[in-house]
Amino acid sequence: MRVALFVTCVNDAVYPATGIATVRLLERLGVEVDFPAAQTCCGQPQFNTGYRRETEPLVRRTTRAFEGYEYVVTPSGSCAAMVREHYPKFGETTLPSRTYELTEFLSDVLGVTDVGAYFPHTVTYHPSCHGLRALGLGERPLKLLGAVKGLELRELPGAEECCGFGGTFAVKNAEVSAAMGQDKVRNAASTGADVLCGADNSCLMHIGGILRRQDEPLRALHIADILASTEEEPLL
Repeated sequence: MRVALFVTCVNDAVYPATGIATVRLLERLGVEVDFPAAQTCCGQPQFNTGYRRETEPLVRRTTRAFEGYEYVVTPSGSCAAMVREHYPKFGETTLPSRTYELTEFLSDVLGVTDVGAYFPHTVTYHPSCHGLRALGLGERPLKLLGAVKGLELRELPGAEECCGFGGTFAVKNAEVSAAMGQDKVRNAASTGADVLCGADNSCLMHIGGILRRQDEPLRALHIADILASTEEEPLL
């Protein structure tokens, strides 16, 4: 099976290790991964801020970049939701049906739960809003984490509450955003876990920043990094 990696802006610019982990994981499962170099921003920041006209050329470019691939896989529920929910509003109907968030692809297309991962740490999982509400990822990430050798999964209090990032929301409503993030950090810290993981690095960037400023020992980490970790090549 051959797929295209839709790495997203945040991962490409700030968290390239997550893109690398996604490729390592998929290749370990026998999937051939291509990286279409023409991909850029999917247009979500512009669309969410109300700049529909500026969004349209990015929608067209992204659609062209991934032509010819049966599956497009992204380690971002946020960007997957942009393509799936909003691209049809621009008349683009083929890419949405071929775009999968990573845990969704592993569960629904590859049909795997145990990906051969090893991560001997305590972990709590934050379901980002787009993955939870727009994509309906449900138990998929939790089942994947539950099958990781050595991993102890701890329930996150108030898991379904937004972390407060929301893209441009965090800029326009900084005080509210920070307060929501602090609530999320407080709940995560109460679990005593070593790692807070999620499927969106945008949310983890927000939460991780608060963790560092508050000197919390908890580490924010993308689920792809955990699933890519093995006994032979451990992440931590």
